[in-house]
Amino acid sequence: MSQFANARDSGRGGGRSPLRWLVLVLAAIAVSSSYYEDDVIGPIADLLHRQRGFGQSQLGMLNGIISIPNVALALFNGILIDRFGPARVALWSAAVGVLGAALTAVGSPYGVMVLGRFLFGVSEGAIFIALVAGLAQWFPRGGIALATALYLSLARVGSYAVDTSTAWARPLYERGWQPPLWLGTGMTIAGLAATVVYYSIDGRYRPGGRSAAAVAAERVNWRDLLKFDRSYWYILALHVLYAAVFFPFRTTYAIEYFQHAKGLTLQQAGLANSWVFFAAIFATPVFGLIADRFGHRALMLAIGTLLLPMTFVVLGLTNLSLWVSTVMMGISFSLVPAVIWPATTLIVESRRLGTGLGLITLIQALGMSASNLAAGWLADRAGAGAQNPAGYAVMLWFFFLIGMVALSAAVLLWRREAGPEGHGLEEARRERRDSR
Repeated sequence: MSQFANARDSGRGGGRSPLRWLVLVLAAIAVSSSYYEDDVIGPIADLLHRQRGFGQSQLGMLNGIISIPNVALALFNGILIDRFGPARVALWSAAVGVLGAALTAVGSPYGVMVLGRFLFGVSEGAIFIALVAGLAQWFPRGGIALATALYLSLARVGSYAVDTSTAWARPLYERGWQPPLWLGTGMTIAGLAATVVYYSIDGRYRPGGRSAAAVAAERVNWRDLLKFDRSYWYILALHVLYAAVFFPFRTTYAIEYFQHAKGLTLQQAGLANSWVFFAAIFATPVFGLIADRFGHRALMLAIGTLLLPMTFVVLGLTNLSLWVSTVMMGISFSLVPAVIWPATTLIVESRRLGTGLGLITLIQALGMSASNLAAGWLADRAGAGAQNPAGYAVMLWFFFLIGMVALSAAVLLWRREAGPEGHGLEEARRERRDSR
C-alpha cells in the first residue's frame, strides 16, 4: 500500500445511527456559541476605547490571552478525552466557558475581564477538539469528512452572528459596552445546554467507540516530533502564519479599523466584517469537494494564501471599495481551512497524526497570541485611532509581511508535493485509485 494510502487510514469506528445527525446539530450549536464568544470583543472595541479608556494593547490582551491555554490543551486534551470520553470533556469545557464569559461581562476591574477571557480560552481549546472526537465516534469513516466540513461551516455561524449583532442587537450596543457581553454569555449558556443533551444521548445511544489504533494515534510521542518530513513542517508553518494574520485582524482590529480609517459606522463595519465568515459558511464545503474531485490541494493552498497579503495591499494602498478586500479575504478564509486540515491528515502518518496535530495547535496558539499583542503594540506606538487613521498603516504592513511568509511556506509545500517525494496532494486520479 502506498504512503498516501497509509496516511489516510484513520481507524475510525463510528456507526450509522440516525441520531448521529442530531449529535452533529448539537455539536454545531455548541461550537457556534463558542465562536460567538470568541469574537465578542471586536464589535465593542470602540466602545471600550471611549467608555473605559482601553488602549490597543489592552484590547490585544483580551483576545490574545484566550490562545494561551491551548499551549497545554493541545498536547494533553487528547489524553483527557481518552480517559473521560469526548462527551464528558465537552460538557466540562462548556461549563467553564459560561464562567469565563460571565466574568468577561462583569468586566471590572480589567483583571477580572482578562481572567474571564483566559477561562474562556480553556473552554474553547478543549471543546473544539472534544466535539471533533465525538463526531468521529458517531459517524462512519465514509461520512466523517462531510460531517466535519458541515461542523466547521456551521461553526462560522457564530462568527457571523457576533459581527451582525451590531445591527440585530443594536439596542444593546446603544446601552454601552457591557450588555453585548452579557448577550455573549447567553450564547455560551445555549452551547452548554446543547452539550448537556449531547452528553445524555451519547451515554445512552452511542454506537460503539473508537478503535485502539485511533486512541494510540492521539497520544503525544515526543520521540516522533523531529521525524516528520519537510512537507509537514511547511504545512505547520502555513497553519501558524495564516492564523496569526487572519484571526487577530478580523476578530480584534478590523471593525475598529473600518470605523476609524474607512469612515464606517459601527453597524456598517460589523456587517462588512461579518461577510467574511458568512461566505465561509457556504463556501468551505464547496472548496473541500473541489479538492477531493480534482486534487491540486497544495496549489489551492498557495492560491488561497496569496489572497491574504493582497487584502492588506488593497486596504492600505488603494481607494477601492471595502467590499473588494472583504471578498478577497472571504475566498481565502473559505478555501484555506477547507483544504489545509484534510491535507494535513494526508501528509502525516495515521499513527503519528495526534502528535502532528497537537504540535500544530500548540504553535498556532502561541502565534495568534503573539500576533495579537504585537499588532496592538505597533498600533499604539503609531498613535492609531479615530484622530490618526494613518497610524494603522504599520499594523497593516505587519500583517502583510506575515502573510507573505505564509505564502512562501505554501509555495514550498506546493513545489515539494508536485515532485516525486509528495504525498499525493496534487494527484486526484491516484487518490481515487488508492481508495478502491
